[in-house]
Amino acid sequence: MKKIAIILLALLLPSPLWSQPRKPTGIAEIAAYNGPDREQIFFSGAKSEGKVVWYTSLAGDSYKAIARAFEAKYPGVRLETYRAGGTELVPRMTEEAKARRPIFDVLETTEDSLMISKESKLLRPYFSPYLDKYPDEVKDKADKGLVFSTNVRESYLGFGYNKSQISPGAVPKGFDGLLHPELKGKLAITLNESSAKVIGAMSKIKGDGFVKKLKSQEIKAYTVSSAALVDMIAAGEIGASFHIFRNHALVSAAKGSSVGWIPMELVPTNCGGVALAAQSSHPNAALLLVDFLLNDAVKIFEKFQYGHPTIDYGFKRWYQDRAMPLPELEKETARWEKLAKEITQR
Repeated sequence: MKKIAIILLALLLPSPLWSQPRKPTGIAEIAAYNGPDREQIFFSGAKSEGKVVWYTSLAGDSYKAIARAFEAKYPGVRLETYRAGGTELVPRMTEEAKARRPIFDVLETTEDSLMISKESKLLRPYFSPYLDKYPDEVKDKADKGLVFSTNVRESYLGFGYNKSQISPGAVPKGFDGLLHPELKGKLAITLNESSAKVIGAMSKIKGDGFVKKLKSQEIKAYTVSSAALVDMIAAGEIGASFHIFRNHALVSAAKGSSVGWIPMELVPTNCGGVALAAQSSHPNAALLLVDFLLNDAVKIFEKFQYGHPTIDYGFKRWYQDRAMPLPELEKETARWEKLAKEITQR
């Protein structure tokens, strides 16, 4: 009877083992884990895994700065990075999946590539305690509070101009201002997806009829990148363009150029989002990196002049890549590209 009483007493008393949450096992449980000891558990597991493989389309030194900061915070966990454009990453990941040898653990790339990756079953929904900081429109939601991806960096398209060539009175405060007489012959664009997106914003706000009026402004077309177009504005080769990225203009101005930038009434927004691989070989380290990109990396993105979805910059963003299904987006983009060609033809 004495032994039975001891057993019953032990059952009634709280046990240190029983009071602790069960550690998640397997990629599905790890991806959805929401315990208070999340970072501790993941860091312990990540050190055993040794590394995490990150596929990203971030350019310049930004991804290198993120890698250094991550490894400094989590010593013993190596961040192995593969950098390429989204159009290169998706085929690479697809081939790895077909060969049943998935390599990447975490993906950071543009929204269109994220959509294709999701449709191709390359991604797994995840939880992060930092998701509440992000507006709903930048999260691709799944069931049970999980997400397929979350935007972590943004680039904004607006009016970039040379302050020495364009007088303050001719700087447009909206799309209507692009018809100012002083801008005739001074505007230029590149026939790429950036100009198409701004044409799409104009069409959405003002209609196709307004866009066609821009032909009278004698807009020049160039076959250069958007970044190169900023350099041409800085050099005084052209006066202005309506599809200049804010971060490119800020970087140019920081180097001493006379490039200025202002938003229009609707600002097309290019995004890069973070996603988790469907079959991660290093799941603990992968979730550590996901949390790091959603929280710690914000200041690093700002350092490299990227915008962030949690910060109000005083203008209306248009998430055009998320605003419609992919087939419809492709159809609309083709229409916008056609309009861009029409207004630059002589």
